[in-house]
Amino acid sequence: MNRAIIGLGSNIDPHQNIQRAKETLARKFRFVSESSFKWTKPVSEIRQDDFINGAVLIETKLSIEQLKNTLKEIEANIGRVETDNREGPRMIDLDIVVWNETIVDPNFYERDFLKESVLELTPNLKY
Repeated sequence: MNRAIIGLGSNIDPHQNIQRAKETLARKFRFVSESSFKWTKPVSEIRQDDFINGAVLIETKLSIEQLKNTLKEIEANIGRVETDNREGPRMIDLDIVVWNETIVDPNFYERDFLKESVLELTPNLKY
């Protein structure tokens, strides 16, 4: 069984979209735990609403590529539209941050709110 920590973020109807994402993840995977969710400022200079960010720990039999594809499907079902703007407003953003105790998302090192959420779920993670 593979273990993954998924980062969740939203700044468009964030309460509703984070909840929908968590419910969908819990239906599709073994939902182990979740971090606290916090309001954060956008990381870009683009004028936009604040985000709600946090993370969940899941277990899955999928490969990392299969999980990435499933997360993209969940994002699309919630209403995310892919754009060239990687730091703009989001209905929902779901990213694999840790895969089987290995950090796979460089944002872990760049965004304190993400690091805090991950370490809340896995305090002994080596990084």
